[in-house]
Amino acid sequence: MTEIKETTEVLAEPVRQFVLQWGNLGERWGVNRSVCQIHALLYASTRSLTAEEIAEVLGIARSNVSTSLRELQSWDIVRSVAVMGDRRTFYEAETDLWTLVTRIAAGRKVRELDPAAAALRQCLNAAEGNDSVDPVATMRLREMLEFVERTGRWYEQMLKLPKSQIALLMKLGGGIAGLLDRGGKRKGGGRETASIRRLK
Repeated sequence: MTEIKETTEVLAEPVRQFVLQWGNLGERWGVNRSVCQIHALLYASTRSLTAEEIAEVLGIARSNVSTSLRELQSWDIVRSVAVMGDRRTFYEAETDLWTLVTRIAAGRKVRELDPAAAALRQCLNAAEGNDSVDPVATMRLREMLEFVERTGRWYEQMLKLPKSQIALLMKLGGGIAGLLDRGGKRKGGGRETASIRRLK
């Protein structure tokens, strides 16, 4: 378990708690605790930090810090920066929340949805035409693949939307269902709207 050192001159108590809680939440999301704590530390920091500083503040091994920083950089939510007059490498986090959420969503799609779709597609191809596979099992594989692919397309479309439109969708909340329902009825007996058709 990663523990934060008593470095009150570096971390104020509320920031310390944020770093600890972010690490706890990360584990629930299936992300390494150290990765999340490092991200939280950099996000809350008012200046860029070196790997050595991160290791000292969090009380974790330098090698663990390096591995975690590479993971965060692969998600494009932490970047290395140069500081004038200092040969060391410094790191800073992406602090724009819209950009941060978008990059995490894109990363999760690549790491989770795309491999799931590929695996399901392979299983479905093997099941189709195979007399030893029950048709019900084949049908369920097809349905799951269609769902995962549709979710992937939804991800892609949402990631392409400008911030203003995403903010509007969030503000509308459950009202979107009513708008879609009314739009479908206006177009003839509950037919699908163009937006819904594009998701298929």
